[in-house]
Amino acid sequence: MHIVVCVKQVPDTKIIKINPKTNTLDRRSAPAILNPYDAHAVQEAVKIKRKTGGTITVLSMGPPQATAVIKKSIEIGADRGVLLTDRAFAGADTLATSYALSKALERINMDLPIDLVICGKHAIDGDTGQVGPGIARRMDIPPITSVIEVTEVNQEEKTVLIKRKLTSGYELIQSEMPCLLTVEKEINDIEYSPMPNMIKAARYEPIIWSVNDLENVDRTQLGLKGSPTIVGKMFTPPRPEGGKKLEGSVSEQVSQLMEILMEKKDLFTLTSSR
Repeated sequence: MHIVVCVKQVPDTKIIKINPKTNTLDRRSAPAILNPYDAHAVQEAVKIKRKTGGTITVLSMGPPQATAVIKKSIEIGADRGVLLTDRAFAGADTLATSYALSKALERINMDLPIDLVICGKHAIDGDTGQVGPGIARRMDIPPITSVIEVTEVNQEEKTVLIKRKLTSGYELIQSEMPCLLTVEKEINDIEYSPMPNMIKAARYEPIIWSVNDLENVDRTQLGLKGSPTIVGKMFTPPRPEGGKKLEGSVSEQVSQLMEILMEKKDLFTLTSSR
């Protein structure tokens, strides 16, 4: 069983600021962390490995300092990690990122066939949720999104039983492997790393690949050249106004409330479909 988990180094969005001049994230204003959804993806891979055995490979794309998220993944329980780092990848949007990662997955698959790819639901910096499905489309494997439980992995029949969250409820899906999952945070709890994992992570040196280490790459689909997405503007939304406090006697408050409801009556108008 070979599971590959795609992870990303992101700025801590609880702290990060927006540059008012460029309307972009000021990544220097916050520490870089392992994308929280990706941490749950690694943890889920560890849970599956405990039942099936096998190997967990983590894959990331970013600057050289992104080795930190590879090491963090090793600490959680991954076996090995690959970092794609090259100026050719710089400025990539979700389309170019999914292309580069799919090419790296092709190479990983040649060395050790992949049974399952797991991604976080989305990255907290871009919040698109597009990279996982984009990878699956390029690899021509089924994508299953918003996964909250991996119920069963059948290695003999090469199938996986998945529970995923919908806006209207839940859905149970059986998929053939290989397939790609994007997971929600609620799929598991991140465990405390045992000391051997922490020691291994501290000593581990990730595998580093440049664009030259990948095969059959169309460089026009990489980095800024391969990114048709343009962010027109980014801004912090205004804080919502506080509610109105009613004062006075009960009858006075009722009168005030009725006045407000009459002012907002259009919000409560029901229309018949007949």
